Amino acid sequence: MHKTITTEGGCLSIETGTTEPDATTIVERKGLGHPDTLADHLAERLSRAYSQHTVQRFGAVLHHNFDKLALLGGASEVRYGAGRMTAPVRVLVNGRAAPMCGGEKIPVEEIVEAEVKAFFAERLPEVSDHLDITFNITSNSSPGAVLTGDAVPDRTRWFNPRSIDDLRERRVRLSNDTSLGTGWAPENAFESFVRELVNHFSGESDFTLSHAWCGSDVKLMGYWDGDQADVVLCVPQKSRHVGSRAEYVRNAETVVAECYRMASLRLPGAQARFRLNARDVPEKDELYLTYTGSSIESGDEGVVGRGNRVNGLITPLRPMNLEGANGKNPVYHVGKLYNIAAQRLAERLHEATDGHAEVHLVSTTGQRLDQPWRILVRLSSPDVETDKVQALVTEALESFPALTDELVSDGIVLS
Repeated sequence: MHKTITTEGGCLSIETGTTEPDATTIVERKGLGHPDTLADHLAERLSRAYSQHTVQRFGAVLHHNFDKLALLGGASEVRYGAGRMTAPVRVLVNGRAAPMCGGEKIPVEEIVEAEVKAFFAERLPEVSDHLDITFNITSNSSPGAVLTGDAVPDRTRWFNPRSIDDLRERRVRLSNDTSLGTGWAPENAFESFVRELVNHFSGESDFTLSHAWCGSDVKLMGYWDGDQADVVLCVPQKSRHVGSRAEYVRNAETVVAECYRMASLRLPGAQARFRLNARDVPEKDELYLTYTGSSIESGDEGVVGRGNRVNGLITPLRPMNLEGANGKNPVYHVGKLYNIAAQRLAERLHEATDGHAEVHLVSTTGQRLDQPWRILVRLSSPDVETDKVQALVTEALESFPALTDELVSDGIVLS
């Protein structure tokens, strides 16, 4: 049975009895040292630092966006047991930020520079002394400020406010864009396994703490049919901890063995195949051997929005969108807020209905943030309490002020 319920006003449509996703799964995840993940996480860190500064100093998040940040790879030399950077990683800080409020200067470049250096010191310490930071930060107004006389249009003050009273969102929060947020739940066992395996090799884990040679620029592409898992995985090694070709090969065998061990725990009874660093040609010493543990050291680039979605995965057979959430303003940027809200709402609906849930929130620029143009909820359960679904939707839409506070206070990790 397939049933569609459209609420009064027409903005909320609830489809029940929809088909659950089949077992076939294609999923990708990029690890903490992948250039795209680095760009995402750095952009979000800049947004959070700027927001925290302006909240502390002025009592509000001032207008900004760092979601066009890009990293341009440097150059390196890699040898068994050694290595060095030969050219810096370029950090292109593209975006906008209010440079002052009420005549008081905001040290935007100082905030950004400090956060960039601290980020790389934590994430890729070998790169932290080899950075070239380029600032492309403006305070230009968005389109719409039409001059008709001597009066200054309010819009031109958004990035140059006389006080926080010039911020429109202090009165009503309006969507900054016509865009959408997408969420679904639950993950299947393979999707959860992919997330865990990439985190295991790229983050702080028992494995990485005991194997200093393991780099963080991990990438995984997996295919699952419900019974068999086929995984292509890239895990770099750090050259100063690898003394020879034979040692590199032994380390690679350790990684593969760990993959099979974790598969036996997380995918019991399933057949699994793992291919590691498929481009390696050991006899020619063409290996995924790096100085820093990331390809950002040798020409690779990272751009916000090209990596993991808000839920941490790239899933082409699942609903998703192309918004780059990291670095967006946490007050009114729907590309960030709607994706987080849709994912959380899908998880709540899954818990409430014990079935698959899919949520799409679609905005119209200039309309109230808490009143999307369209809301589509798809539920596999045929028997749904419509009032309960509506209540959960309303709760999600009322959460945006609290969601902003959570983002600013470092309470949410995206992708």
